[in-house]
Amino acid sequence: MKILVATDGSDYSLEAVKKCGELLKYDEPAEIRIISIIEPLAPVGVEPFGVSTNYYAEAEKEAEKNAQDVVKNSKELLEGLVSGSDVTVLTKVFFSRSTKGAIVDDAQSWGADLIVLGSHGYGFVKRMLIGSVSDAVVKYAPCSVLVVRKQSEE
Repeated sequence: MKILVATDGSDYSLEAVKKCGELLKYDEPAEIRIISIIEPLAPVGVEPFGVSTNYYAEAEKEAEKNAQDVVKNSKELLEGLVSGSDVTVLTKVFFSRSTKGAIVDDAQSWGADLIVLGSHGYGFVKRMLIGSVSDAVVKYAPCSVLVVRKQSEE
């Protein structure tokens, strides 16, 4: 089984990583690919609002470093959860103008059997205003999708 786990480093995506580890059957081989997508901050060659392109380049470099840390930490967590099983964990970080589209496209090209991602739990109004990655992935994914909600802390 090939499982694509999308993470942004939030508590919500951490829950998705944990749930992925819980769901695996230990006697079956699996390949898990943890991805994080970075949305570029500004069009190349444009200096909006008088801010230099160097600032944007440094900010993107820092965002990439953070994303690398996120997938590394998620990989370590997942490997701890599935130790002793026949599971391979891979990571990938890349830039895309559309997080939603990048997850769907990567699942398609990699041949994923399942996509696992967290839900921020936004209500109707907030989803309408800022959109929902999980809603779009569910709608356009080439495979099954598991949207994991963060357990309430009571």
